[in-house]
Amino acid sequence: MNNKNVCLFSLALLTAVFFSCKNIGSVAPPQTYGAIPSKPQLEWQKMEYYMFVHFGPNTFTDMEWGNGKEDPKIFNPSALDCRQWAATAKAAGMKGIIITAKHHDGFCLWPSKYSTHTVKESPWKNGKGDVLKELSAACKEYGLKFGVYLSPWDRNHPAYGTPEYNQIFANTLSEVLSNYGDVFEVWFDGANGEGPNGKRQEYDWDLFRSTVYKHQPNAVIFSDVGPGCRWIGNEAGFAGETNWSRLNVKGFAPGHSPALDTLNSGNRYGAAWVPGETDVSVRPGWFYSKTTDEKVKSLDDLLGIYFASVGRNSNLLLNVPADRRGLIHKNDSLRLMEVKQALDQSFDKNLAADKKAASKTVRGNSEKYAVANLLDGDYDSYWATDDDVLTAAVEIDLGSRVDVNTVVLQEYIPLGQRVARFNIEVWNANKNLWEQVTEASTIGYKRIIRFKTRRTNKLRLNILESLACPVLNNVGVYHLPEAYLPKEAKQQVVSEKGDLPVDQWKVLSPSTANISEIIDGKAAAIALAFKAPIVIDLGEESNFKGFFYVPEAKVAAANIARYNFMVSSDGKNWKALKSNAMFDNIRNNPIRQNQFFEDPVKGRYIKLEPLELAHSSDKYLIAEIGLLK
Repeated sequence: MNNKNVCLFSLALLTAVFFSCKNIGSVAPPQTYGAIPSKPQLEWQKMEYYMFVHFGPNTFTDMEWGNGKEDPKIFNPSALDCRQWAATAKAAGMKGIIITAKHHDGFCLWPSKYSTHTVKESPWKNGKGDVLKELSAACKEYGLKFGVYLSPWDRNHPAYGTPEYNQIFANTLSEVLSNYGDVFEVWFDGANGEGPNGKRQEYDWDLFRSTVYKHQPNAVIFSDVGPGCRWIGNEAGFAGETNWSRLNVKGFAPGHSPALDTLNSGNRYGAAWVPGETDVSVRPGWFYSKTTDEKVKSLDDLLGIYFASVGRNSNLLLNVPADRRGLIHKNDSLRLMEVKQALDQSFDKNLAADKKAASKTVRGNSEKYAVANLLDGDYDSYWATDDDVLTAAVEIDLGSRVDVNTVVLQEYIPLGQRVARFNIEVWNANKNLWEQVTEASTIGYKRIIRFKTRRTNKLRLNILESLACPVLNNVGVYHLPEAYLPKEAKQQVVSEKGDLPVDQWKVLSPSTANISEIIDGKAAAIALAFKAPIVIDLGEESNFKGFFYVPEAKVAAANIARYNFMVSSDGKNWKALKSNAMFDNIRNNPIRQNQFFEDPVKGRYIKLEPLELAHSSDKYLIAEIGLLK
């Protein structure tokens, strides 16, 4: 080769290398698709799992919704220790605590200048205490984030129902948000149970939101419709199997939200980024009650909730109520430790870490978007395809045959949520073919897929539908203990019994064929014509202090929400014990409702008269009714 040819060859080689390197460095990243999270929303999403603490006068009255008439003197925890709460949350693997600073009863857990229904009026610490101050300090000590729940609905404040109340509530927000350090989430409850004849307050949500951002610009605001994060549409602990972080919010407001199934699944083409938050209690109710000490959710229940929330693109806000001492009960904390141990055991070893991944579709053939990024543990490195490639496959070589039953997937949501359908296959070496083990829809920030254990050396992720080029930043492969895999649903007969024997009871009306089922001790609901009262003959004069009603355990069920309850000695002359009364929070949390009277009563006949249903219907549902001593 002469010198001229050598020079030409060298020039060509340098040019090729130059353009090759330029190609790698100049391949533009994917443009964002649709609504995307703000920086605070992204940091919030990364928290995944944190604690809710319901605490206040209801703790001492066995109520879910206080009426605001409680004497502040009942609030007197004997050993309140917010450091114990924080230590428990930290040990459980939680990242923060949200406290019910002001529930619907209006009682403030701090000495507010804008209310006379506060800790200042209680005997706790001689009126000098401040729960928010103690909890925020404890969170800081234990490296947890601090959040606050404040209910706009106030059943105590005399200004509620007037135009002046909005500014009072805004002042209350300012007080809380400017005195206790950084607040990661402000939780607005949309509940208002005043009923058709109660006080009506037109909330100034623009004022409330601007007040939050004035003092806490990085706070995520929770409500039915955000704007920071949204209610997932139930209090049972599950997000939709399809769960978009986008939502159409135009025309809606807190307390006036889209349909429950929309909240559960989001909107595929929603205009706003409003990710879901799954809130659920470790006990049947939200506030502590000694009657539920033995009803703490099982490990299986809580793991199921974790996989149906965090594992479905939602954060999990798990309520762990403080008891009357002001401490987290040992039954609750022990169960939380079991959950932590199970999760650690499940995700201790990522079988795909440092293994090889391959894909025929890499954006611009650039190493910057290489499929290896899925396995490097770096949140901000990702695999992406070219803009016009909406379906793709990723193959992961595990190196040797191992047992697998769980795959964790993450989209790089700073660029938007894209994947609408995918499946996972495992390689069957004996048959020399791929076998599908699962198919699902959305991924979002995190999707955890569990399936029957398979032994394989390779997995394949197939993106079957994506709204824009897929962008994923993590794939994890795990082998969970068999005990933590989904179990076949078994029909359980739930026992719901009262304190009085029902052997002599007889349901006099309505005269439906299966009416006796409402006193058989089994929580299977039947439907009765709306407004048809239930009248029961107890068989003899009996003494009792209250009654219970068991609704249909479904959020959208037509359960009794408002009612009258009466007693009689002869079945003709009735005495009202509860008039236009309300079953607290039954719309969102349809569990057994225990209702007590002001004084013990005696009678032979009882009558429950439905006045209003949780959801409109010409029939109402009842599973069981009984009496309490």
